[in-house]
Amino acid sequence: MAQRGWSCLNGAGSEGLMRAVSDGVLDAGGEAIGVIPQFMIDNGWHYNRLSNIIATENMHDRKHTLAQMSQAVIALPGGCGTMEELLEAITWRQLNLAPKPIVLLNTLGYYDNLEAMLNHAIDHGFMKASHNRLWRMAQTPIEALEIVEQELTQAIIPVESKY
Repeated sequence: MAQRGWSCLNGAGSEGLMRAVSDGVLDAGGEAIGVIPQFMIDNGWHYNRLSNIIATENMHDRKHTLAQMSQAVIALPGGCGTMEELLEAITWRQLNLAPKPIVLLNTLGYYDNLEAMLNHAIDHGFMKASHNRLWRMAQTPIEALEIVEQELTQAIIPVESKY
């Protein structure tokens, strides 16, 4: 990301993949910006090394701020918070509220089951067939960045309404 001149915007976490990505961007001379609710800062869950930390009132404001500030979403493997934020991003793109690239970094097949579940929803009529364009899968971090770069140069074509 830093080599491409991109800033990294994330949830400001001090552990796991979020911290590792921030470290990689910062070590390469880039900027890593964290958006995190004040209660998480109060609990010491933020990463102090970030270039900038933006405190929000709550989790909803955090997601809204991330959506407003970001140009794309790359979801790394994660837990409940990652899944919740990812599915909200997909929903916002479906509703054309945040029409930006969404890429799932499918390391070692991590997102295979989620993609199967989303396709299952399409197969059963809970989503339209065109909704499979709401996200893209990448096998490597480089591929994820290339997909984002490619999609940012194209117009995001809205999917058909669910209704």
